[in-house]
Amino acid sequence: MATRHQRPPAETAALNAYVKLMRAAESVTTRAHLVLPEGVTITQFAALEALLHRGPLFQSELAGKLLKSTGNLTLVVDNLERDGLVVRERDETDRRFIRVALTAKGRKFISALFPQVAASLTHEFSALTLAEQATLAELCRKLGRGPQPAA
Repeated sequence: MATRHQRPPAETAALNAYVKLMRAAESVTTRAHLVLPEGVTITQFAALEALLHRGPLFQSELAGKLLKSTGNLTLVVDNLERDGLVVRERDETDRRFIRVALTAKGRKFISALFPQVAASLTHEFSALTLAEQATLAELCRKLGRGPQPAA
């Protein structure tokens, strides 16, 4: 659905693009969530995936990678720890920092789940050609970085 806002043209174009971007993201995320086991959220999956591929991370680093607040991520990690999928360890040199790591159970869980989610997302993105996927990725990166400062 396009915006009914009709002026100025740059605003209308930006609003239309935003609505389409958010609707597409929500649709893909909703369908990707269908692959996840009952009780596992997209953010929990993302945290486990980051730990699988990046190794143990400080909780603040993990929050930054997932674009989540540290407060939100604390709850996510609490739930993953409760389920035995991750452990928290205080940094020995600076006890203010908490490192999050996969447990053996967590590694087994995400190692089995990741290929299913990857296959689901591959299917979702098959609506686009590989070239279109690359263009979309570059456009999203550019948009995520924001406008360049005026010279």
